[in-house]
Parts: sequence; structure tokens; C-alpha cells
Amino acid sequence: MSLPLEGVRVLDLSNVLAGPFCGYSLARLGAEVIKIERPDGGDLSRHLGADPEMAKALSGLSFVAVNAGKQSVTLDLKSQEGREALLKFVAQSDVVLESFRPGVMDRLGLGYETLRKHNPAIIYCAVSGFGQTGPWMSRPAYDQIVQGLSGAMSVTGDADSAPLRTGFPISDTIGGLTAAFAISAALVDQKRNGTGRFIDVSMLESTLATMGWVVSNHLNAGVTPRPMGNENFTAAPSGTFNASDAPLNISANEQKQFVVLCEKIGRPDLLQDTRFATRQERKNNRAALTAHINAALAGKTAREWESELNAGGVPCGCVLSVPEILCEDQIRGRNFVEALASTNSSGDPLLVTRPGFVMDEPFTKPSAPPKLGEHTARWLTQLGYTDEQIARLGAPQNADGTPAA
Repeated sequence: MSLPLEGVRVLDLSNVLAGPFCGYSLARLGAEVIKIERPDGGDLSRHLGADPEMAKALSGLSFVAVNAGKQSVTLDLKSQEGREALLKFVAQSDVVLESFRPGVMDRLGLGYETLRKHNPAIIYCAVSGFGQTGPWMSRPAYDQIVQGLSGAMSVTGDADSAPLRTGFPISDTIGGLTAAFAISAALVDQKRNGTGRFIDVSMLESTLATMGWVVSNHLNAGVTPRPMGNENFTAAPSGTFNASDAPLNISANEQKQFVVLCEKIGRPDLLQDTRFATRQERKNNRAALTAHINAALAGKTAREWESELNAGGVPCGCVLSVPEILCEDQIRGRNFVEALASTNSSGDPLLVTRPGFVMDEPFTKPSAPPKLGEHTARWLTQLGYTDEQIARLGAPQNADGTPAA
């Protein structure tokens, strides 16, 4: 067996997170992903992350997170020679992925219409904040901006803390997943019919698309979504409660789960209270119900309740930190975290996470994130360039113009 995308070549011209996360997802599925970077410092994420020495060496931990398993070729696409080299690459590739502002690739003479002349079957995926059309198309966009504009921040937090951004760049990440999904679908058609395709991924629309229930309630019932903190707007009791030592998530969304919950916490009398008789009544009287449950939960720890309630069929889970969940046997036992054949500045192995699913064939262990321009000479030689031309075309540099190590 082989991974689904083996034999697919992707030119990844993207930068920072949304596009690179897409490219990383494709690489883990077997695609050959060649990252095309600027010679003067490369991807911005090479300079980012919690290990200053790694960032100084252009291998920042932000870069490590989504670029393992890729190759790096440096080309100056502002030069005629650099553009010509990219066109030669395109003729031998299946996918071009970019995350420039709309219009930039066209101004460089490298837009979709140009590329398809060199390869009619090319799949061109452009990831941007707002899409390739519309009044906002040229606006600069970072994850925080998109989170705010999408309405996601307006429903995150509670009445006192909202609007609140998520604790990680969710719009960038969703944009990358959306692009990977669209590219994978387009590849099916390409391999079957030789069809090329232009894919326009909007981070704004990608984020809104994942807010389906919230958006649907507004579109079809006129409901204006509001922030509810850790409460679930679809049911009660469903949200975060307080055990004796720590917060605890409980989702007794179904009537039978509510019955078991009341019995387990020693409050079967709540089942006779008319305020809590139906799903809607429980939602209407959420605050009173939550107070009763919190009082009952004070008698045991979160871990004790987690075990007892799950055993009874009531969905329940502790609220864990990132270090805590990464240490759990559930994560360790499924080999979600992998060690690379490379180290950080302290000499410890670099660690990455695999995609959030497994298949009947194990994922191939990815190669270390590439050094800036590490594969330039190899690929340009294969494209017919001389050593002198390669030195002029793609010699990688640090941000200050000095040669990269």
C-alpha cells in the first residue's frame, strides 16, 4: 500500500500558517511538497517561536510545527530568472499553493492563466483572508482580524469577557484545512480527467462555514448569537461545572443522560422539579440548574466525577492544559506526537504532531523541516541550470543579507 497522495507534487509558495498547514497536511498524506521561499530570510515563521536560538538559525518552532516533511527551494520571484525557473517547476508539478494578497501573482506574471499555459492540468489554490473578489479582497488579513470579522470573537467568552479570540489561530488553521480538502478533491478530478482547476480559499468564509449551527440559527430563525462562555447553547445541563478541585465539562444533552446525572450526583429530586422537566425548560432555567449541580459536585474531585459519570454514560471530561493532554495515554498510545531526526537548541529531538486521523497504513515519519534553500541546487540542477546560474538564482540569505548557513 502507499499513502493516498504519493506521486503528487505540490509547489508551496505560501507563508506563515494557513497555506503551510495545508501543505503539511498534504505532505503527511504522501505528497512531495516543495516549499518555494524568498532567498532573503524565507518564510516569516522561520523567525518565530519560543526558542530564540532556533529562530535565529531560521528554524523557528512556528516553522517546525507545519513544515516537516517538505523540501525548500529559494527563488527570487521578482527577478525574470526566478519566474522562469518557477514556470519550469510548474510544468512538472500537480499543485501550486500560494497565500499572497489577491493580484500579487498576476502582477508577477505568475497568475493562474499564465501557469495553466505551461501546465493545463495544474491545480492552483490561492489562500487569502477574504477571497480573490469582493470589496475586501485587497485588505491585509491576519488570523486575529478574520476572527473578529467572522463573528467568531463575538460568540467567544461570556457577557463580561466577549469579544474574545480563541487561544490559538483558529481561522488560519481552518483556512489551511479547507485548502487541503479542496485540493484533495480537485486531485481526484485531475487524475481522472486531466482537469486543472482554480481554487479560491477565503479564511473568512472558511471560518464562517465551520460556525454552521450559530449561522443557521440566525439565517433561518432570526436569532442573534450571543456569547455564553462555557455553556452549550443547544442544551442544559451542558457546559463547565465546578468539582471540588477543578472545573469539569458535562454534557447531559439527552433526557436519559440527565436522569443518570441526577442519580449519580445524589439529586434525583431534580427530576421532579417542573423547571427541569424538559430540554427547553432546563435551558430556560439554566442558572438555577447549574447552581444545584455545582453544589452536588463539590463532594468529589473532577477526576472522580469524570470516571463515575462516563461509566454511567454521561459525557464528561476534565478541563486539561496542553501539557496535561499531551501526557495522557490516549494521546501517547496512538503516537500522535512524533520525534524528528533533528534537535532543538538544547539538543532534544524536535517533536511534531501527525494529522488528527489514522488510516490502515501508518503515516510515514516526516523528514526534518528543511533548512532555507536546502534543496535548491538539487532541483535547479534537475531543471537544467548550471552551478553559476543556481548561485545567482537561489542562494539563500539571512534577513540581513548575509549567506544563510
